[in-house]
Amino acid sequence: MRISCNSEEMDIPLIHSFLTAEAQWAKGISFSVVEKSIKNSLCFAGFVGSNQMAFARVVSDYTTFANLVDVFVLQEHRGNGYGKKILEAVFSHEELQGLRRFTLATSDAHGLYQQFGFTELAKPQVFMERYEPNVYTVSP
Repeated sequence: MRISCNSEEMDIPLIHSFLTAEAQWAKGISFSVVEKSIKNSLCFAGFVGSNQMAFARVVSDYTTFANLVDVFVLQEHRGNGYGKKILEAVFSHEELQGLRRFTLATSDAHGLYQQFGFTELAKPQVFMERYEPNVYTVSP
């Protein structure tokens, strides 16, 4: 698998298709939102040959924090270690070193992320969020 952070190489229609149709966290997300999120983030695309089959996106100030989002490997490529490889690329990226806090949310991949040092929140009582679960499906 080859990994690229060059957004011009990324298959945005593929990313959008996966997020809107298969990802529980982004059902109904618009193409324009996906496109803008990629433009404003550090993204990692995994390729087998010339075909993209994996993706991860990091939102960060590159100094103090980062949040890992939109991680996926296409169904037909799972079980080959590609998820670990794209995460290795994320966590070894030079812009993401020395951060105080690296966060993510997952409902089903705790074991994978624990291999990269993630734990449950040390102080969940200090974290808050504004969560709009239907933001992608509500018409303006």
